[in-house]
Amino acid sequence: MANKAKASHILVKSEEQAKEILRKLGVGESFEKLAMENSLCPSKKRGGSLGEFGRGMMVKEFEQAVFNGKKGQVIGPIKTQFGWHIIKIDDLSG
Repeated sequence: MANKAKASHILVKSEEQAKEILRKLGVGESFEKLAMENSLCPSKKRGGSLGEFGRGMMVKEFEQAVFNGKKGQVIGPIKTQFGWHIIKIDDLSG
């Protein structure tokens, strides 16, 4: 079981907007570009990258989605207290 993860995300206000971003990703648009253009999180300056984090460092719904996923997977929409996330798992380790 992984204890550390590296992930990127795109945070938006509505489920509809999150689904539209997923559709764009599905036709080959760049995750980083979509993050820079759409995300409400300051991480958008880094293409959505949150860097490395361990268990217990993110809100429960976000953390569960990441640690239950696989490296390279794009997950979403995931709802948290902050809004709707599209998450890309960059790495899982430890």
